[in-house]
Amino acid sequence: MIDVEDCVLILLAAGRSERFGDQNKLEAEFLGRPVGYHVVTALENIPFRDRLVVRDGCSLDFVSRGYTEIHNDRPELGMAESVKLGVRRAKEMDAAAILIALADMPRVTAAHIYRLFDAADAADAVVASSDGHAPCPPVLFGRGQFDFLLTLEGDRGARDLVKAGRHVVTSPAELIDIDTPEDLERLRQIVHAPERLVP
Repeated sequence: MIDVEDCVLILLAAGRSERFGDQNKLEAEFLGRPVGYHVVTALENIPFRDRLVVRDGCSLDFVSRGYTEIHNDRPELGMAESVKLGVRRAKEMDAAAILIALADMPRVTAAHIYRLFDAADAADAVVASSDGHAPCPPVLFGRGQFDFLLTLEGDRGARDLVKAGRHVVTSPAELIDIDTPEDLERLRQIVHAPERLVP
């Protein structure tokens, strides 16, 4: 069993948002606040040991929300670079585990995160979220996986590790991530957001 109080949250907010156009997707409005603040709000009462955000060009103020910022100077190297920056800091803190969450997943809930912890039963645990078809973030890694995570390259390095881990199924709607303006508009339509584009 891994206690949430021994886990460091790593929120990934770096990346070039190339598919979103001129605006940073995390700053786009969803239900009256930036996309990137939704997961922050959803997880704010979970008593993590610490909260890290790995970011580059996004202008959102995560520090005021209790996060320590780590700047990713090389987002072009893919998600693995952000993961490694966070893992190195978590190792320095002697964390028992890390939870990797994405700032572009605005529907994640605290209840689901606690279910990931319920499924983590060892220091080498890998517990991923799933829509019932494929694993995805948020993902919980025990400290026994830290050294492997530090060897990752690009965007797909941990895919086999995550696929072989435990998967906690939740609603596909909770695991929607925002990559394009069309993704965001579809989500706005689903929840009848006031800022949606009404035909």
